[in-house]
Amino acid sequence: MNTETNSILSSRSLGQLKLKNRIIKAGCFEGMSQNGGVTPDLIEHHRKMAAGGTAMTTVAYCSVSHDGRAYDHEMWMRKELIPDLKKLTSKVHEEGAYASIQLGHCGYFASKKVIGKRPLGASPKFNLFRMSFAKAMNAADILTKIDDFVNATSMAIEAGFDAVEIHAGHGYLLSQFLSPYTNKRKDEFGGSLENRLRFLVEIIKGIRKKVGADFPILVKMNLYDGIKGGLETNEAIDIAKVLETVGVSGLIPSSGFTSRTPFLMLRGRLPIFEMVANQTSWIMKLSLALFGKLMVQEYTYTKLFHLEDAKKINDTVNIPVIYIGGIKTPEDVAQALDSGFDFVQIGRALIHDNNFVNNLTNKSNNLNICDTCNRCVAAMDGGGVYCVSNITGNYLD
Repeated sequence: MNTETNSILSSRSLGQLKLKNRIIKAGCFEGMSQNGGVTPDLIEHHRKMAAGGTAMTTVAYCSVSHDGRAYDHEMWMRKELIPDLKKLTSKVHEEGAYASIQLGHCGYFASKKVIGKRPLGASPKFNLFRMSFAKAMNAADILTKIDDFVNATSMAIEAGFDAVEIHAGHGYLLSQFLSPYTNKRKDEFGGSLENRLRFLVEIIKGIRKKVGADFPILVKMNLYDGIKGGLETNEAIDIAKVLETVGVSGLIPSSGFTSRTPFLMLRGRLPIFEMVANQTSWIMKLSLALFGKLMVQEYTYTKLFHLEDAKKINDTVNIPVIYIGGIKTPEDVAQALDSGFDFVQIGRALIHDNNFVNNLTNKSNNLNICDTCNRCVAAMDGGGVYCVSNITGNYLD
């Protein structure tokens, strides 16, 4: 194996943390939070990521409130969850890694069946997937959600998390405010980019005031939505500049809009058959079977598919930028780091091989490389994410 591992395995600071290497487990929705809580499977999933050598593992997706969930197996932050979350962070710490938690809100993606009321959104919006129509948030709703993000961060710290990742991408609530596709507001939270940013900025300011200067606050954001009328990279660059000024510790530029371009953030095979098999609703099974390939576009996988656009963010700000998108091999990691990124986040390759980082440390020639079949994505709705095609293969130079 020709890849030089010294830079990959070198330590690097992120806020008050000193990560032992440059690899972070990405916040990939696990489907292991049945009834909105912490399961033994979720704890073990992240313990394995830490034991495999990853410097920090990210728990996803945790809603800041009950009304921000699209599924019953999505976690939502509340006081009674803290003891179980402490078990998770303790297991991760025992394995020598840090733990982060991804905090967000689904906005108009939320399921009325799960949350028991009409979903909230930046503007009134019909969700074909949920067959629901979102209520535009008023000023009181916005203030409540700002408090929810701040309070969820405080509870995360109490539970032992070392960092928080605020999800402002992929079409979730904060992304719905940032994107001109979903934000049609005429008040101080709509129109200009400054106004569309206001909600996220107030959340970051509130969290920073609560946690102090050095606690790591990361933001996952979109480089582009991939839809007509959506957010584009030129505005993403301006968003990054503002987030740096209000105290964000690091940025994670991604892409895609869950309701329109969900596989833009992933690329690779569209696992329709497996998605159908893991649905519990016969209506959803039939809809996906008949119209899945019409509703969800497939995008060809290429390595480091965000690299050129993410470099534009990295060249603009002086805080760490964490590269995500199209990393499967040590060469991919090295290329991203050589391009100037401080860290990389990896999802599918670590789900496929939890020992990816340890194998680098041991200079193993038997790295188990993910084939981006995306069946792990379908497995989220089948009781928990796992790799369906995990057959050991040889990594060749």
